[in-house]
Amino acid sequence: MIRAVVSYLQKRRWSPAVVLAYVAVVILFVALFAQFYLPGQGFSYLIAFGGKNEASRIAAMKGLNYYVQTDSDGYDAQYYAQIAMHPSLHDPDLRSAIDSLPYRARRIFFAASAYGLGLGRPAWILQVYAVQNALCWLVLAVVLLHWFPPTDWDRFARWVGVLFSFGMCVSLRNALIDGPSLLLIALGAMCVEQGRPWLATCILGASGIAKETNVLGAAALLRPEKRPGRRWLWQGLLIVAPLGLWLVYLHWTVGPATDFGVRNFGWPFAAYLRKWGAVLPELFRAETWSSGLANAGAFWSLLMLVALTAQLLFLLLRPRPREPMWRIGLSFAVLMIVLGDAVWEGYPGAASRVLLPLQLAFNVLVPGGWRWWGVLLLGNATLFNAPAALEPPLRDGCELSGPSGLLTAADGGRVRVEFGAAWYGTEHLNSRYWHWSRGDADVRVVNPQRVPVMATLKFTLSSTGARNLRLMQVGGAELWRGPIADASTVVELSAVTLQPGDNRFLFTSDQPPVRLASGDPRPLAFCLKNLAIELRPAPPP
Repeated sequence: MIRAVVSYLQKRRWSPAVVLAYVAVVILFVALFAQFYLPGQGFSYLIAFGGKNEASRIAAMKGLNYYVQTDSDGYDAQYYAQIAMHPSLHDPDLRSAIDSLPYRARRIFFAASAYGLGLGRPAWILQVYAVQNALCWLVLAVVLLHWFPPTDWDRFARWVGVLFSFGMCVSLRNALIDGPSLLLIALGAMCVEQGRPWLATCILGASGIAKETNVLGAAALLRPEKRPGRRWLWQGLLIVAPLGLWLVYLHWTVGPATDFGVRNFGWPFAAYLRKWGAVLPELFRAETWSSGLANAGAFWSLLMLVALTAQLLFLLLRPRPREPMWRIGLSFAVLMIVLGDAVWEGYPGAASRVLLPLQLAFNVLVPGGWRWWGVLLLGNATLFNAPAALEPPLRDGCELSGPSGLLTAADGGRVRVEFGAAWYGTEHLNSRYWHWSRGDADVRVVNPQRVPVMATLKFTLSSTGARNLRLMQVGGAELWRGPIADASTVVELSAVTLQPGDNRFLFTSDQPPVRLASGDPRPLAFCLKNLAIELRPAPPP
């Protein structure tokens, strides 16, 4: 069996060692993505629903159990995921739930695909939308073998450079449409190179309703060695027809789709130069580096600027107009020049994901050989950002589970767990999470239902030294007391009643906090680990 596999690889001129490296990267990706799964909430963490927008969610969302970022405005995917519940756009709730419905609804492709793959069921649609990026990443990893077969380490580096570029990782981390859009453009370019221009036309035309700038990929179809003719006309019509027809539909259903995004475009190079002007001074401030390299946003912005500048200069200085991928790269290089402040601002900014096709074109076109490795490294500098972009989610310090009807009330309110001021922030390692306290500390559980709910509380306690701890439900009875020490004490309380509204649980200790000899400057009392709350209906009175 092994000999047969080796023989097959040799016939294709694939290196067995390089093939193993490709497989290892895919396994690593699956393992990294799996870290974003939250029990009871699936992969909804990736969509980044903001707690400040909870009241305006559409009705289909109010019965679902999904992750919400407390005291946050959330991010773009929360709007597209709600559109995916009603891709026909006839639900009147969408107007108040979406920040700019005509603008967001133009990008209907992946919302509609989530609706179809989710069979119209809101809970399924939500999870499909969250994992679409990962599915597209896996398909793209296969499509890229067209340009980067596993024959040597040079092609392996380019393959990894595309798949783990910062733009791709951010798209995955926030369930955005940029990564899946790159897949459509790559498929179109591959079809052009394989001599199937009409299939490429259909793919690139469909990509326009995934994201408007995807139509720039149609540059692959423009062959400068041939005169324009009827074929160009028909291909052009097929490219713009899906987007044009959809814009007409939008005009009839939600109003004129004239919003192109605030400050998305500007004068050539103006926003790009302002980005350099904002980043360079930040690099010389001590505060930039005080919390470690992983939090040095200015450094990540610098890597993004270096990579995009290298890609731009390479495309401009080595013109290859007969290459379909060069024509795609040039079209996105022009886009880079006119991008506005909204795309560049922030640390590191959205430009790296908006310009993902430029990243692909660069890696395809840079000549092979060690002499070009310096250029290749500069153009793939954002690889160093990938670990920061793919960090697993920090849990809120509690895992909630139970029937969705108990976790979410009929009016849309959700069960919330809030830690008092005496707790330090959530810390985690792999699947474990914990809070240290600085003394007596409380946990507040908000029950949005109008009736009491039963709960089972499971957690682990440990301390900096021997102490006695007591847990009370404020306004109710003592729930637990006992000694704790360095060793962990597991506690399970199976009959806790959560009254409607606020329920406050107070941990009190008989010993003051201490400072550890390890150098941690914080005064520490006791540690609450892996708090899990499971809800169930209260028995009838």
